[in-house]
Amino acid sequence: MTQQITLDELERYLWQAAVDLRGQIDAAAYKDYIFPLVFFKRICDVRDEEYNGYVEEGGEDYAQMMIQDSPIQIPTEAHWNVVFNTSENIGQALVDAFRQIELANPGKNIDGRMVGGLEGIFGDKAIWTNKNKMPDHIIRNLLNSFNKLTLSLAACPADEMGTGYEYLIGKFADDAGHTAQEFYTNRTVVELMAEILQLQPHESIYDPTCGSGGMLIKSLTYLKDKGEEWRDVKVFGQEINAGTSAIARMNLYLHGIHDFSIVNDDTLERPAFTKGGRVQQFNVVLANPPYSIKTWNREMFAHDKWGRNFLGVPPQGRADYAFFQHILASMDEENGRCAILFPHGVLFRKEEAELRKNLVESDLVECVIGIGRNLFFNSCMDACIIICRKNKGNKRNKVLFINAKEEVTRKNAESYLEPKHIEKIKTAYESFTDIDNFAKVASKDDILANNAKLSIALYVKSNNADDDLDSEECINSWIKSTPYLNGSLVEFLEMIEHEDK
Repeated sequence: MTQQITLDELERYLWQAAVDLRGQIDAAAYKDYIFPLVFFKRICDVRDEEYNGYVEEGGEDYAQMMIQDSPIQIPTEAHWNVVFNTSENIGQALVDAFRQIELANPGKNIDGRMVGGLEGIFGDKAIWTNKNKMPDHIIRNLLNSFNKLTLSLAACPADEMGTGYEYLIGKFADDAGHTAQEFYTNRTVVELMAEILQLQPHESIYDPTCGSGGMLIKSLTYLKDKGEEWRDVKVFGQEINAGTSAIARMNLYLHGIHDFSIVNDDTLERPAFTKGGRVQQFNVVLANPPYSIKTWNREMFAHDKWGRNFLGVPPQGRADYAFFQHILASMDEENGRCAILFPHGVLFRKEEAELRKNLVESDLVECVIGIGRNLFFNSCMDACIIICRKNKGNKRNKVLFINAKEEVTRKNAESYLEPKHIEKIKTAYESFTDIDNFAKVASKDDILANNAKLSIALYVKSNNADDDLDSEECINSWIKSTPYLNGSLVEFLEMIEHEDK
């Protein structure tokens, strides 16, 4: 009987492989090497487990026949053991195996969408054949590290494997700093979003900037934890970074999710999912779009053939409302709802005043939640979650504002939401009523009278003096931060000016 690996063992095992790369390559590139090997080892071990089960059931001939129907096909010459036993030009042997596996597993066209498939899933293969960076002895060390444990389903069930994979993403975020920003979102914040949106069986879910797929997975986990059917949920995602989109696909597979369509492309310029002359609509949309990007095709969006500029055209220096409108256009007309993580600036910035006014008048915003500081890597910036819904029912012409800035725990230099925080915020959202110093229902007329500003402080009065930003602490954090975050310093200063008024 196969002994199950404990989660601690799995996490130590996965991270040790990354440690082997220290000094050889930059920490930012760890993910490009480690994730493909994790996936390669996993699918080969699962294939062996499946094959051996068939042999026990009916013999070799039976096993050879049955393995042809396996969800992932692995050509004999592309198996982990073949690469592991290669003594020279190991990088090229890896590349050859990756290519064969990708070719043997094309996606399937189901209802006009490409589902699953392993094409391109192993990322940039050229990195393995650059012997200056990755000589044979380094690759040999990596293979030896990964060969210490068996990653079969019996030893490592899908839930545990997925948890280990998420752990590795978090470790890379800690170790590589700002490079993790593109694919890591605090998982406890995502859990809050999933609790609010409440994905249902048979629905569709979409993330237009899906990163490593964590938001999609957490939403399916919400269903799974409730004991409800999750396998028939249709999963869609788009990600502009090729390497990160490959990580998302691996992540979904390792969590036991096979019915998904993840596309590597620019969501604003080339939305991947369209139908009938407009962007496709989904039951649930959730996203953490890149904050205030400046390099985007504003001119094309101004004449968007998909009709996503219905609130107006955002300024060149901030594409936030371009992503916002794409998400709103992607909500199903009957029961579409969304949750979006944004910087607080989208709630009050002057250059987006007209867009915001049109947004308020559209009556799509249902709730604005202010969450605590330091929930994102390399930034003290406060963020907000904006909940929108196509059919608001008895909440029409009303918006709930929740000040949950104090609902956060910081321990060992990590900030996160505890279950009690999530429950408190979720309860306030569901009650949709005034709560002293925490929640306030405002009418659309009240908001328009405030120049359509959605700043939480305008509606939820707080007696907590600590709500004022610690300017020195934040500025020091921003100075040490990445160019990406330093580029948002103007937004931070606007926030200070706004709160002083």
